[in-house]
Amino acid sequence: MKLLIMGLSGSGKTTVAEPLSELIGGVLLNADAVRTEYDDWDFTSEGRIRQAERMLHLADGVVMAGKIAVADFIASTERIRQIFNADYTVWMDTIDNSGFPDTDEIFEPPMEVNYHVNKWFDDTHQQLVKVVNNYMLRKQGKPTETL
Repeated sequence: MKLLIMGLSGSGKTTVAEPLSELIGGVLLNADAVRTEYDDWDFTSEGRIRQAERMLHLADGVVMAGKIAVADFIASTERIRQIFNADYTVWMDTIDNSGFPDTDEIFEPPMEVNYHVNKWFDDTHQQLVKVVNNYMLRKQGKPTETL
């Protein structure tokens, strides 16, 4: 399973992704850490697409190894989200501006998400565990728990 936690810089993606990935036994793929590893800080359209393809490649490797990939990145446009092709998307919609005008300017609110966080709670990651588990049960055709 590829789980995308997306939203503007500073919206709480990593704050949710880190404990959530631990709770569900997932592998965290943080976009900033990936950019650091590849020494690629190109934020042009081409650079953003290259990063989405890189995140896709890493996440697919995690899934092929039988794990859940928890990808934490801005995913600023519909095209980038299509490239990544998440099984489940969480939109951290907790801020209006990130402090990075170039990203704010191109950011396209997603047309479809599985879970929309529009207000921050200290236990958001714990709430998501139940939601993600139910999603995986439904995909397997198994009964889900009541939330």
